[in-house]
Amino acid sequence: MTSRTPRRARVLAVAVGTGVLVPLVAAATPAAAAPPPVTCTSARAGLAAKLTKDITAALATRKGTVAVGLHDRSTNTTCTLRAGTAYDSASVVKVAVLAALLWDAKRTNRYLTDREAGLAKAMITKSDNTATSTLWKQLGLTKIRNFLAAAGMTQTRPGADGYWGLTQITVTDEQKLLKLITGRNTVLSDNSRAYILKLMGQVVSSQRWGTPYGVPSGVTVAVKNGWLQRSSNGWRVHSIGAFKGGGHDYVMTVLTHGNSTMNYGIATIQAVAKVIHRDLAAS
Repeated sequence: MTSRTPRRARVLAVAVGTGVLVPLVAAATPAAAAPPPVTCTSARAGLAAKLTKDITAALATRKGTVAVGLHDRSTNTTCTLRAGTAYDSASVVKVAVLAALLWDAKRTNRYLTDREAGLAKAMITKSDNTATSTLWKQLGLTKIRNFLAAAGMTQTRPGADGYWGLTQITVTDEQKLLKLITGRNTVLSDNSRAYILKLMGQVVSSQRWGTPYGVPSGVTVAVKNGWLQRSSNGWRVHSIGAFKGGGHDYVMTVLTHGNSTMNYGIATIQAVAKVIHRDLAAS
């Protein structure tokens, strides 16, 4: 029997408080896992393969962890990447807050008050945090969770202790929310859907980056972005959008973290959005 240390591990000795040397086994560093593949399906010939190739290429040199969701009703096209991976929501959750507010108002058969409407507009169009905190507190976690249940957003976990920006979201649930906003359903009234889309269409110019990047002329845009820096996973930078025109009706979600800067995350999102808009327009 040989006493040689195995190739895949080596034994170290460290001194603990008693002065005794305790052996530790340090495993060899594993190779980096291959990223999961982009998966697309479509009723339009060739479109799924084109999107899969182009989204993959757009992300090939980008760092960080990126999740992507696309659904186009017109061509029954869907693309996903890391659809179930959870991210801190940052300000993207504000769309769900507004949807929950409108859903709750519908249940009690009332319109939003002028105060609520003012808070909602500031929350969506300017990403006002104080307005969001006010509406979050007004609703309370019970109503927010009840809305998420009604919407089928089972992967979304509201942030605790008023930290709405730490709500856990996934591509799967954000796409569900966007589909509710853009298509008739029993959760949100037509007026509520139109109201949300109107505000998302009025986001200030400095916050209209992300998923709208490269959108063809004549296509309507509704967008909400989020950005947050934390000590772990660097910058979270997200963008959700709804687009209609040119023979297409589609919703898109791109969630990212592990970005070195906010601008790096924006560039990653826009690289994905650009090829999606281009490929759909050409189909």
